[in-house]
Amino acid sequence: MGGPGQSGTHTYQSLADSCPAGSGEPPRRPTGRLIMHSMAMFGREFCYAVEAAYVTPVLLSVGLPKSLYSTVWLLSPVLGFLLQPVVGSASDHCRSSWGRRRPYILALGLLMLLGLTLYLNGDAVVSALIVHPRKKLVWAISVTMIGVVLFDFAADFIDGPIKAYLFDVCSHKDKERGLHYHALFTGFGGALGYILGAIDWAHLKLGRLLGTEFQVMFFFSALVLILSLIIHLCSIPEASLRDVAKDIVPQQSSGDPPLSSDGMHKYGSIEKVRNDSVNPELLMCRQKIKTTTQQTRKAMSMRSLLRALVHMPPHYRCLCVSHLIGWTAFLSNMLFFTDFMGQIVYHGDPYSMHNSTEFLIYERGVEVGCWGLCINSVFSSLYSYFQKALVSYIGLKGLYFMGYLLFGLGTGFIGLFPNVYSTLVLCALFGVMSSTLYTVPFNLLAEYHQEEEKERQQIQGGDLDSRGRGKGVDCAALTCMVQLAQILVGGGLGFLVNTAGSVIVVVITASAVALIGCCFVALFVRYVD
Repeated sequence: MGGPGQSGTHTYQSLADSCPAGSGEPPRRPTGRLIMHSMAMFGREFCYAVEAAYVTPVLLSVGLPKSLYSTVWLLSPVLGFLLQPVVGSASDHCRSSWGRRRPYILALGLLMLLGLTLYLNGDAVVSALIVHPRKKLVWAISVTMIGVVLFDFAADFIDGPIKAYLFDVCSHKDKERGLHYHALFTGFGGALGYILGAIDWAHLKLGRLLGTEFQVMFFFSALVLILSLIIHLCSIPEASLRDVAKDIVPQQSSGDPPLSSDGMHKYGSIEKVRNDSVNPELLMCRQKIKTTTQQTRKAMSMRSLLRALVHMPPHYRCLCVSHLIGWTAFLSNMLFFTDFMGQIVYHGDPYSMHNSTEFLIYERGVEVGCWGLCINSVFSSLYSYFQKALVSYIGLKGLYFMGYLLFGLGTGFIGLFPNVYSTLVLCALFGVMSSTLYTVPFNLLAEYHQEEEKERQQIQGGDLDSRGRGKGVDCAALTCMVQLAQILVGGGLGFLVNTAGSVIVVVITASAVALIGCCFVALFVRYVD
């Protein structure tokens, strides 16, 4: 996918991605199937909301030292940033009979469930098994930390295979529809998670039955996650990577030259594979497939993967940078928003005595901040629905620019004029940004892929450049910008807050970064006509 005619590259693409043969368009997907596919995002975001509401109380309840807080929050994004492209590349070559993406989605979903189990139930299990106070403290902290890191790691990772799965089995129009449904159900899942997290379960019958509110939220989270994953994995069937030559040989006429079976693999939905007929252009790809197969044997080396990312085309790189800027601005605001509400808007003090008026005021501000995050999730869903109508008028460039602009202006206004009611109203603009980040960059990525597929068909078996990137690697490169943003926010904003002496600097920083992002998406991101 870089400049043509360069040697020594490695491929992470199946034949369906790199050759005109097998490039038949999948059938149109029913709305119900796309909604089923979006349920994974619903379950993932529900569990994220539960974590946002409960992870700090859980860590405080087990006695985690403040010196380990940064370790908990930075370890997962660091691992994600380093390993996300590796997982994307591995899924591009998965030869499971169940498909390329679904085995990874299932494995990561199970890791999310394990992480939830450990950090919401770890303290109770350790207390039941260990009597010695010192050992119990060490084990409770260790198990809870492992659970938080494992959950964040898997939840961050799973987005890449989900997007690649959608791209593999859907036509271009269905990809756009699917991404909108993803954003819609992401917002619904987050809103439901925040609402359930705001309920005082300790005084309700279910809370007394299950023990604590942590066990109640584990029950709901595990139930929602399991059901969402089952529905998602049964949504659209995948066809595994298979040897096309075995199916083509019986169909060849006696005068046709025999085709070797050197790794000519096709991938996509089952319907796509069944609908593809034998294309004579496959013969033109024969020599290319041999070369591709030899390169594929080396595909999983870390060196070749890094080379593929380094030689990413400039417009892909600019899209990744814009995604990084957007998530840095968004996370800067969201991770500190409840603290901002408690300290700046409500003028509470989190460091005062826990029975003092200042601390109770701070807690009230945090509770109202959680409702603000719920408003964000609801408006994210609503805006994702209206995006489908707006894109025909202002295009992807207009949507991208408007999302960053509204978020930058809204957070700037909140920082300069902190007020309870105006802040809650402007939380709707957070939802606009959230929906934009979940849809527009991946829509652009799908358009880049579609443009390249058309170019390959025009070349018809010529010397195509495969810079070692399949759709899984491209999706992973884009989603790992979220982890890099987490690293930047976790490592930099604490220093800014300590230097400025006020959490208000976080909101102003988010506004400034978003407005810089406006300029970047307008000037540097490439949009397909």
